[in-house]
Amino acid sequence: MAKQEITADGFECQLGVNHFGHFLLCGSLFARVEESGGRIVVVGSNAYKMGLRKIQFEDLNFDNNYTAWNSYAQSKLAQMMFAYELQRRVQASGKNVQVQVCHPGASRTNLLKETASPFNKIVWSILSRIIAQSAGKGSWPEVMCATEQEVESEKLYGPTKRSQTVGPIAECPLDACALDRETAAKLWTISEHKTSLNWSL
Repeated sequence: MAKQEITADGFECQLGVNHFGHFLLCGSLFARVEESGGRIVVVGSNAYKMGLRKIQFEDLNFDNNYTAWNSYAQSKLAQMMFAYELQRRVQASGKNVQVQVCHPGASRTNLLKETASPFNKIVWSILSRIIAQSAGKGSWPEVMCATEQEVESEKLYGPTKRSQTVGPIAECPLDACALDRETAAKLWTISEHKTSLNWSL
């Protein structure tokens, strides 16, 4: 996350892992998931609304003016837009698959161990005691979305206290940028092209 890295397929690493990888995996396994009447749970992040709040189609890899934060935020926005677009396509086609979206809040994981500066590591070690929860609790939204019956489409589930960083799991506010249908449809088409996956439901 600290510097721009490009995958073997030519994607900015965060977008490649958080979006294109999810798109390809879900598309490749979708028929199996449908056969079992299963669910797809996409783990987003509240970072989706903290960066540029758009998909930078003209420069997906941030070759111009790269920042780790903006590229991360774009990758999580793309991931969530994909999930909501998949929900809509599943519903329109009558497929027997549920798609749910959640976020883990602020969790004490080793995400910053290898990428953060020494200063940021010190800051996080202090702040995480106040604004973060255990990694175990960070997994609760995923478990809920995978198992609970009363979960709905075009919703975001996650911790509900301290600006959605910790606390009980329930529906969280969802910024309109994640539900932009025109952008999501364009992203879907580009994702098919980039991953060489023709995914029509």
